[in-house]
Amino acid sequence: MRASVIFALMLSMLLLFPFQTKANEKITADIYFNRAGVKILSGVTNVATGWLELPKNIVIWRQKEKNSFVGFTEGMLRGIVHTASRTGSGALDLATFWLPTVPSPDPLYIWDDFYEESRYYAFRTSE
Repeated sequence: MRASVIFALMLSMLLLFPFQTKANEKITADIYFNRAGVKILSGVTNVATGWLELPKNIVIWRQKEKNSFVGFTEGMLRGIVHTASRTGSGALDLATFWLPTVPSPDPLYIWDDFYEESRYYAFRTSE
């Protein structure tokens, strides 16, 4: 009984002096709206241009493989996977633009680093 009274008293003392943190609202709002705008734009763009991953991967894998048939086949298969991934991540970014996270695909757009294979990260808060 006595321990619970002491605990309740200490808890009420903590609530009397609340911890205050104050952020610079202008900087926070600027960062938030900047990230939300980038996610909307990249989401729409990646949904619309996700199909370009197919020829991109065919080109990348034909350059990597000595045998053109193997490079074309591997590029086709990886291109299908990357097409679905970029289109899906664009739809996810479009649906969650209000969360202040960085967009999922890297590179952000299909035309950034065209000869680099794309990677996809979920809900990064920084780059």
